[in-house]
Amino acid sequence: MNKEALFCDGTTEYVIPIEPECNSTVTLRFRTAKDDSVRVRLMTKIGGYDMEKECSRGAFDYYKIDWRLNEEPFSYCFEIQEGDEVCYYNRCGIAGEIVPFYEFRIVPGFSTPDWAKGAVMYQIYIDRFCNGDSSNDVETNEYFYIGDYSSRVTDWEKYPASMGVREFYGGDIKGVIDKLDYLQELGVEVVYFNPLFVSPSNHKYDIQDYDYIDPHLGVLEEDGGELLQDGVGDNAEATKYQIRTTSYKNLEASNALFIRLVEELHKRGMKIILDGVFNHCGSFNKWMDRERIYENQPGYETGAFISEKSPYREYFRFFKAAPENWPYNVNYEGWWGHDTLPKLNYEDSVKLENYILDIGKKWVSPPYNVDGWRLDVAADLGQSNEYNHRFWKKFRQVVKKANPNAIILAEHYGDPSEWLQGDEWDTVMNYDAFMEPITWFLTGMEKHSDEMREELRGNADHFMGAMSHHMANMLVPSLLTSMNQLSNHDHSRFLTRTNHVVGRVEHLGPEAANEFVEPAVMREAAAFQMTWIGSPTIYYGDEAGVCGFTDPDNRRTYPWGREDKEMIAFHRELIKIHKTYQAFRTGALQMLLWEEHILAYGRFLGEEQLVVVLNNKGELTEVTVPVWKAEVPVKGRMKRLIYSGEKGYTTEYEEYLICDGELVVNMGAHSVLIAVTLKEEEIEETFPIETKET
Repeated sequence: MNKEALFCDGTTEYVIPIEPECNSTVTLRFRTAKDDSVRVRLMTKIGGYDMEKECSRGAFDYYKIDWRLNEEPFSYCFEIQEGDEVCYYNRCGIAGEIVPFYEFRIVPGFSTPDWAKGAVMYQIYIDRFCNGDSSNDVETNEYFYIGDYSSRVTDWEKYPASMGVREFYGGDIKGVIDKLDYLQELGVEVVYFNPLFVSPSNHKYDIQDYDYIDPHLGVLEEDGGELLQDGVGDNAEATKYQIRTTSYKNLEASNALFIRLVEELHKRGMKIILDGVFNHCGSFNKWMDRERIYENQPGYETGAFISEKSPYREYFRFFKAAPENWPYNVNYEGWWGHDTLPKLNYEDSVKLENYILDIGKKWVSPPYNVDGWRLDVAADLGQSNEYNHRFWKKFRQVVKKANPNAIILAEHYGDPSEWLQGDEWDTVMNYDAFMEPITWFLTGMEKHSDEMREELRGNADHFMGAMSHHMANMLVPSLLTSMNQLSNHDHSRFLTRTNHVVGRVEHLGPEAANEFVEPAVMREAAAFQMTWIGSPTIYYGDEAGVCGFTDPDNRRTYPWGREDKEMIAFHRELIKIHKTYQAFRTGALQMLLWEEHILAYGRFLGEEQLVVVLNNKGELTEVTVPVWKAEVPVKGRMKRLIYSGEKGYTTEYEEYLICDGELVVNMGAHSVLIAVTLKEEEIEETFPIETKET
């Protein structure tokens, strides 16, 4: 038995259809070496079933079995026998026994949007992207929040303050509209926004009003009122802020501008995902109104902070609920103890639950037509795990009914499998099976830059173990749509991690994040991101060379006019390659080689076979890759699509000879190569270079 030939990963050519309906028949396939005298059996909880040889192609035989599903999840693995030799094959590869945890799994009726499978996404932290309309900028002293006044930053290039939650650079929706040409030329297919709803912070995870886009990001039709005087911290006197954020003229005009943004994105064939913060709101929220923003505003009900008779009283848990604690009851539950983030009390309020479910429905429905939700701290919602699951089941039902093609993507750390059973979330932000393993392998750094572990840098076995285990926690449709990021608003910039500096901005200063970075390693990571299974998601500015320690330093402004143009061009080429080959969206993934500082893997689908080779060593290394495992012909040629090393990158045409199923290539220091199999009609007349430093 040729065990190296055995393969199945549950992708589109191994589960047909990949997202079967309840009570339908699915074809399951398995690959072996051609002409191996093996018996292949499908192993289920009710027994083993012989599979028949379907066909032979290249160096492989393919076995299949048609299986009738019911409405329950279906788990399986494969048994391969030759004589007295028996092994099993599961999500992690070959095993000596059946391991239920790692079995393949199908949930009938579960599907993720096709448009999201392998989609190129772009995350925008809107205040720091582009200021298209300075008239809506937050003013200095407009309001008081967490111990200080709001601050308008007039120097776009200024580094964020270490406590910069109240400082605003002025990025807004108009700015995004102005830069849509740039995003389209880059190749972006989906834009994911950090929260856009009315909120007092620049990060906006402290929602003030779920029904409206913040006028500071939108339109100020009505303005006026007064700024706070120095020494005055009472927002009941912040009349300018009150007018700006409570005026229905401003709110409706801002929603209208948002509709225009969505329409412009859709005209360009691009999608949009909003950030849903439903575990908690903000102390400014109209339901709580701790800051007394709404107390005297017409058209608004009394907040729960102000009166025990507020219609929103049950939306929150008050620890001291006797009548004498009102007005202005400060004794409520905050998320992680933060009184600026009141935790929403779903279990005691059907009204609240229905309201948030309606919000989930509202924004994916006309006239807004958003294409999905990213769910902030989704596993924290509610007071119990049982309620959490009940809520997300309801949320999925209402959102999918309103827009069947909407994606539901959750922020989650750790094993997400209990929420990925087909009836709650579609997928997750992929920390465990993407960001962390590739960061450790390429840099040895923790994702916050809080720790350097040299023993993990270049540790291919650790990389393989982490990837295999955590990928097995997700259904394949979830894996195909998972948000694969190198950086985001919660972690240090990947480019900064390449300098191996441990610490945070408040101790080291912002300049330390820029020093001794390695663009070549960043390019390795970007190539990995664009070729691994899932949806590659660029954090704004990563493609332009932006650095930064963890938040708030990772929220620097986009460097318009100061971009790393070579890095942008590199990303543009990678995205073009990603979008050209369907194998990168939905194709199979097989590791071909992993050893110290070296990774190689194949992506293949039908007639497409692509190979990615990474050399993270600081020296020239000859690498021999068994590309035949990725269904590359044992004799033939591959052409280079892109190569990156320490001196830059090239897309110059180059061919490589495949001999006995192996690709031999000299990889320069900190380099990456993406190559594709040449079809016979594509083969150049010139003789290829077998072994050559690219």
